[in-house]
Amino acid sequence: MSLHKFLTVVFICVSVFNGLAQYKVSGTITSDSKKTLNNVKIFDGNGGEIASSNTKGVYSFSTAKRNIELIFYVDNYQFVEKKILLKEGNNILNIKMNAFSENLSEVVVKSQRRKAFELGRLKDVEQTAIYAGKKTEVVLVNQSTVNLASNNARQIYSQVVGLNIFENDDAGLQLNIGGRGLDPNRTSNFNTRQNGYDISADVLGYPESYYSPPAEAIEEIQIVRGAASLQYGTQFGGLVNFVLKKPNPNKQLEIVTRNTIGSNNLFTNFTSVSGTSEKLSYLAYYNYKRGDGFRPNSEFESKNAFFHVGYDFNSDTKVEVELTYLHYLAQQAGGLTDDMFNENPLQSNRTRNWFEVDWLLYNFKLSHAFSDKTNFTFNFFGLNASRKALGFRTNRVSQVDDLGGRDLITGDFNNFGFEARLLSKYKIFNKDATFLIGTKFYKADNTSVQGPGTDGSDANFSAALDQFPNYRNQSDYNNPNLNIAVFGENIFYINDKISITPGFRVEYIKTESDGFLKRINFDGAGNVIFNETIISSDDNIRSFVLLGLGASYKPSSKFELYGNISQNYRSVTFSDVNIVNPSFQIASDLGDEKGFTADLGIRGNINRTISYDAGIFGLFYNDRIGLIQKELEDGSGRVVQERRNAGDARILGIESLVDFNLKRLFNISNDFDFNYFVNTSFIQSEYIRSEVPGVINNQVEFIPDLNIKTGFRFGYKNFSSNIQYTYLSEQFTDASNSVGAGLSGVNGVIPSYDVLDFSTSYKYKYFKLEAGVNNVLNNSYFTRRATGYPGPGIIPSAPRTYYVTLEFKL
Repeated sequence: MSLHKFLTVVFICVSVFNGLAQYKVSGTITSDSKKTLNNVKIFDGNGGEIASSNTKGVYSFSTAKRNIELIFYVDNYQFVEKKILLKEGNNILNIKMNAFSENLSEVVVKSQRRKAFELGRLKDVEQTAIYAGKKTEVVLVNQSTVNLASNNARQIYSQVVGLNIFENDDAGLQLNIGGRGLDPNRTSNFNTRQNGYDISADVLGYPESYYSPPAEAIEEIQIVRGAASLQYGTQFGGLVNFVLKKPNPNKQLEIVTRNTIGSNNLFTNFTSVSGTSEKLSYLAYYNYKRGDGFRPNSEFESKNAFFHVGYDFNSDTKVEVELTYLHYLAQQAGGLTDDMFNENPLQSNRTRNWFEVDWLLYNFKLSHAFSDKTNFTFNFFGLNASRKALGFRTNRVSQVDDLGGRDLITGDFNNFGFEARLLSKYKIFNKDATFLIGTKFYKADNTSVQGPGTDGSDANFSAALDQFPNYRNQSDYNNPNLNIAVFGENIFYINDKISITPGFRVEYIKTESDGFLKRINFDGAGNVIFNETIISSDDNIRSFVLLGLGASYKPSSKFELYGNISQNYRSVTFSDVNIVNPSFQIASDLGDEKGFTADLGIRGNINRTISYDAGIFGLFYNDRIGLIQKELEDGSGRVVQERRNAGDARILGIESLVDFNLKRLFNISNDFDFNYFVNTSFIQSEYIRSEVPGVINNQVEFIPDLNIKTGFRFGYKNFSSNIQYTYLSEQFTDASNSVGAGLSGVNGVIPSYDVLDFSTSYKYKYFKLEAGVNNVLNNSYFTRRATGYPGPGIIPSAPRTYYVTLEFKL
C-alpha cells in the first residue's frame, strides 16, 4: 500500500476517536496599585506557557489536570505561584502582583520566568495552529547570551538539532540554514515567516529569503520540521517563524538602544521604541550595520526599519498592521579554488562584484475569538522587493578579471496573498477534540532579467546592452505564479494520555514563464559564430493532496513520546531553469521533487533539571535535484556540471539535545545560573535510485555524518557568559560525490571543521554590556562552495573576530 493510501485510511479511521474532559480556569490580574496587567504569562509547574492576560487583565484556559501549579510572570513584577485543586465547571482565580522597586539581575529574571532552558517547545494548540505530535523547537533568543548584533546563526541556533549553516559573512546579512540534507542556501527549503506571514521572495517560484529580521528584534524563533507541510506549505524542511518582540504591555513608552563595534570596522545600531496606551499598542525599530568585512572587497551597509501597531477593539477582537523595510548593499569578494584557499583563505581577486537588496513587506492581521473555544485569524500580506547581482563571474575562479562588461542579474518580486484560519474546540461523542481548517491564496508577478552590466568598478546596476550587444548571457522572463491551498488538522484524544492528529493539504499551483533566452558563441578570435534567441511561453499546472499523521503519548507533563509522518513537495523554481550559470547547465527535463518525512522521538524534562529531546527520523526524497558531472556528447571528452533530477535519496538519522540545569542538579544558590548542553546529530544518507551513472549508493550532498554543538552557560547575579564548541564532519556538495573541484572550486568536499565561540554580558541598572569572541581558535575553514553569487567557488568563513555591545533601556 502506498503512503498516500495508508494515510487516507488512517485519516478516516481515527475520526471515530475522541478526547477527555477538561477544567476551566479564569480570572483577572491586577497590580498592587489596582492597575490591570496586560500580557502576564501564565506557566504550569514545569515552565510551559499555557495562557496570557489581555489588555483588561483577563485570562482563561482549560486543562485536563485537577491538581495544578501555576506561575504568573510579567516584567518588573514579582512572580506569583499558586497550587490549586480544580472543581468541575469554571474556576475563578484572581491574582494580585507586586511591583519591584529596582531592576533585577539577568539571572534572577531568568529564574522568575521559570525558564530553566534556552530551548522551548510549542504547545499542542497555539491560537489558530496545531502542533500536537510534531517535532517543534523554540529558540528563546531574548534569553541567549550570544552575538546578536551580527546575527551569528552558529550561536543562535546552537540547540536546534541537525542544522547545517552556510557562513557567508561576519555581519549576518543573510540567513542560510538547512537540515537533514537540505540545501542551506538562503534557507530556501524552509517556509520562512515573520510573525506568521511569508517573507521569502516567492513561496513556490523563488523561495529564497534575502531578508531575515535582526536577532536583536526577535523574541523567539519557532521551528517545525517536515510535518509543517500540512499547515504552512509543501517544503521538506518545514517552518521557520521569527516571532518579534512585542510592545511593552504595561508602559506607554519604552526605549531600547544598542550600539556595537567589532572587528573589521563593524558598527551596528539597534534602536526601538514601544508602548501601550489603553487599547493601542505600538513598536518601531531601526537597525543599521556597516563594516569592511574580513576579506578585501567585502564592505557592506545595511538599513532595516520595522513598524507595528495594534488595536484591541475588545477582549475578543484585535487588528495589527506591520511594515518592514530592508536595504543593503554589499561588495562581494568572490570565491576561491582549493589551491587559492590553501595558499591564503582571506584573499580576493574580485574588485567589481556587488549585491543589492530592497525588501518591503507589509501585513494586516485580524484576530477574533468567537468564543472561548473558537478562534479566527486572517493575515493579508504582500511583498515589493528586488535583488540585483553584478560582477565578473566565470567558472575559472582564479582567472584575472578582464575589466570588461559585468554579468548583471536583476529580480523583481511583487506578490500578495492572504491566509485565513479557524480553530475550534468541540465535543464528539461527549468528548473534547480540536479542529483546524484554513485556506491560503498567493499570487505573484515576478521578473528575472540577465544581461550585460557596466564595465566600471562601482555599484552601478544599470543595464549596458547598447555597449555590449553580443553579451554571451542574456535572458528576460516574466514569471507569474498562483497558489491556492486548503488545509486542515484535527486532534483526537484516545484517552487522557494518547492523541492522534491527522491532517491534509490540498494544493493548486500554476507557475508560468514567458520570455526569451539568447545564446551567443564566439570563435577563438572573438567573432560571433552562433546567435540564437529562444522564445518560450510555458505554464505548469499541478493539483494534489498532501496527507500527514501525528501521534502523541503523554503519561505525564514531564514526558512525551511523539511521532509523525507527512508528505512533502518542492516545485521547480524559476531560479532552477531561467538563470544562465557558467558553473553548470540545466537539464531540459528538470522536474518537481516529492517525498515524505517521518519522526519518532521522546522529549520532556526530569524535575526541571534535565531537558531532553531525542529521536530518529527518515527523509525520503524522490527526484532530488542536484549537480552531477556529465561528459559532453560532442566527442570532446569535456566534463561539465549539470543541474538535474539526480535520483531518489534516503536520509536516516538520530538526533538528540540534552540540556542539564546544573544549578538545580547540584542545588546551587539562586544567584547562579549554570547549564551544560550537548546537541548531536548522526545521519546516514544515500541515493537508492538514479538514471545517472555513478550516482546510486553515493552520499547525499550537504550532510555531515556527525554534527555536534555543545557548550556551557554560566551566570552569577548580573553577569552571564556562554562558551560553545561546534564540530561538523566532512560533506559532499554534489550528487557525484566529487572530491576536488579543479579550476571552478564549485564542487568537491567541504572538509570537517570545528569552531569555538565565547560571549559574555553584564547588566547594571538600565545598562547592559555585552562582549565576545567568535572563532576563538582562529581556525581557517569554509562551509560553502557557491555555484553562483557570492562566488562561484569556495566562500571562506570568518577568522577570529570580536564584538562589544552597549545597551541602554529606559
